[in-house]
Amino acid sequence: MAEAVVLYPSPPIGHLLAMVELGKLLLSHRPSLSIHVLIATPPYQAESTAPYIAAVSSTIPSIVFHKLPKVTLLPSTDVTHHEFLTFEVLRLSNPNVHETLLSISKDYKVHAFIMDFFCTVAFKVAVDLSIPPYFFYTSGVATLCSFFYLPTLHNNTTKSFKELNLLLNIPGVPPVPSADMPKPVLDRNDQVYHIFINNSMYLPKSAGIIINSFESLEPRAIKAIRDGLCVPDGPTPPLYCIGPLIDDVDRRSGARSNAAGEGAPDDCLMWLDKQPSKSVVFLCFGSLGLFSAQQLKEIAEGLERSEQRFLWVVRNPPSENLSVAIKEQSEPDLNTLLPMGFLERTKERGKVVKSWAPQVAVLNHDSVGGFVTHCGWNSVLESVCAGVPMVAWPLYAEQRFNRVLLVEEMKIALPMVESETGFVDSSEVEKRVRELMEWEQGKLVRERTVAMKHAAKAAMSEGGSSRLALAKLFESWKKE
Repeated sequence: MAEAVVLYPSPPIGHLLAMVELGKLLLSHRPSLSIHVLIATPPYQAESTAPYIAAVSSTIPSIVFHKLPKVTLLPSTDVTHHEFLTFEVLRLSNPNVHETLLSISKDYKVHAFIMDFFCTVAFKVAVDLSIPPYFFYTSGVATLCSFFYLPTLHNNTTKSFKELNLLLNIPGVPPVPSADMPKPVLDRNDQVYHIFINNSMYLPKSAGIIINSFESLEPRAIKAIRDGLCVPDGPTPPLYCIGPLIDDVDRRSGARSNAAGEGAPDDCLMWLDKQPSKSVVFLCFGSLGLFSAQQLKEIAEGLERSEQRFLWVVRNPPSENLSVAIKEQSEPDLNTLLPMGFLERTKERGKVVKSWAPQVAVLNHDSVGGFVTHCGWNSVLESVCAGVPMVAWPLYAEQRFNRVLLVEEMKIALPMVESETGFVDSSEVEKRVRELMEWEQGKLVRERTVAMKHAAKAAMSEGGSSRLALAKLFESWKKE
């Protein structure tokens, strides 16, 4: 029978991008493989992934997408809680996953069912069909440490992390303020917290964990997992660090490949062509990140006072009590959102683009010397591979945890420091942008990031650590 691997990403575009890059990597090692990607219909931005999927399908016929039937949510489902919404869609999709896996198994020898951590609910489906279950973890190794260790932390306290106000000691990770744990697990009373606890308990039961990172970037965290320190009461599955995997096509949520006029991708890159080398700071906050109107004005004032060149992606503020962009966004009215006269006063050294920019192309442009980021893992890896130092400004998910790692452990970012309410004033924006682009601390972070760029390239080269890990993964399938 022909050989296949089945991939099951969670709906957000960033998770799909990483999973498809994994599929491409598997094909590069064994072109005869057939890669099958199960697509659960996302509960938000339902059509945002369609152009990307169509582009991959037309260029890589060995990657086959299976769109699962749309599920019906209960009327009582909280649609403003996007993590819970995602989990519900995945839970209700389980019968469809079983049916699709069964169908694929009739025509192929399926070596592995590789699921996103969010998709753990499908673990039992693979086991029932005697298909080895693997996880593809789309964030860093250190956050994986925290989820391996989460049941232990849970048993050591009766309080929520947001109430503890202390430093947590997690194997392989620098001391983490309890309030900086991944956002979905901050509140012990949140139903999503208990889903994460359950999912974490399945990690050690898997046949292996594949992760989008590399040995030189997170050596301490990798060692802690391999030494069994993160699962104190049982065995730890094999860890395969096969990254960094970067989507260099730049089809993000909201991407407008045929856009024209002001703010279009070509316009953005043409503007960068006219700027001096390493002079521009790029501000972009992921496919879901949003700021209030007041926060946008503070960013603008800080950028103006910093006197630095900048390229800034602006989106409309959140509406309907949503803190992330789980609904399609309309084009922002920059003249209304930004301070009066800001665009005119900064036109010689700054450019504001609406909603989206080709992030990988921008980060790899010679004019870009810094990146203010929300600390999403895909963005972190893209910045590392481009050798661009960061200012870490987390917004949601595990991003506050990532900031601790980027600043304290990896030393490839400076922290944006917010108030207790999460607000950042203009003076802090000004200070951090200047520090990154002009001061000694920024220079040190830049040198460290460039070193990591070379390490990333070495990891993915013939004989590099990530290539060796990939070979070991295929060897494990051969043994089975």
